[in-house]
Amino acid sequence: MTTADVSDLPPGGAGADRRRAHEGIRRAGGRAIRLACRPTVTGLENVPSSGGFIVASNHLSFFDSVLIQGIFPRPVSFFAKAEYFTQPGIKGKGMKLFFEAFGSVPVERDKQADAVSALHGLGDIVNAGQGVGIYPEGTRSRDGRLYRGRNGVGWLALATGAPVIPVGLIGTEKLQAPDSNSIRLARFQMRVGQPLQFEHLGPQHSMKPRKEATEQVMDAIAALSGQERAEGYNTRPTEAGHP
Repeated sequence: MTTADVSDLPPGGAGADRRRAHEGIRRAGGRAIRLACRPTVTGLENVPSSGGFIVASNHLSFFDSVLIQGIFPRPVSFFAKAEYFTQPGIKGKGMKLFFEAFGSVPVERDKQADAVSALHGLGDIVNAGQGVGIYPEGTRSRDGRLYRGRNGVGWLALATGAPVIPVGLIGTEKLQAPDSNSIRLARFQMRVGQPLQFEHLGPQHSMKPRKEATEQVMDAIAALSGQERAEGYNTRPTEAGHP
């Protein structure tokens, strides 16, 4: 599924059936998460009932996107590795259906041009009146600290003029540690903050307001998550010189 597919499905017929099926899977997943993990969730009333919006969250676990997508009252489209959509066989088809149903958008994370294109694609989804999600840190925190935000969230907020909904996740790393394949059920917290509204400057704007918007978003996330702040940017293990 491309970014255009998310917002451009036909209003009726097969497109409507597909949307209903995806929403049914998403809601069922949300109920399963609440039943299995018994999370403490606050602030869902801050999610707008209509119009485009941007979810900006800290990132502790592989499951963070699924947790937000399942629990939020409206669908939220997140980036996901392109390979999740291209695995062969029945298992691959099931994985593709799962990620599509939860609203994930495929992206080649290691290709700068594709990442930039995907960010613009999220802007298209927001402008179509839907919700998107982004992790300003860029990748999961492996030490529990909150790292500096990259400026994609600031660009998205200023380009679209949509409200940014900050989210603080606490304890989701217990579901799966960053460097582990084992999964276990655990309670966690999801704190949804009040919307942040920025000036609608359009896609072309200077770096200064973009950085200021990003910093404000990160301050809001920190207040919700209670994490220690790190001075630098977070990197994936391969970027940091690890195998």
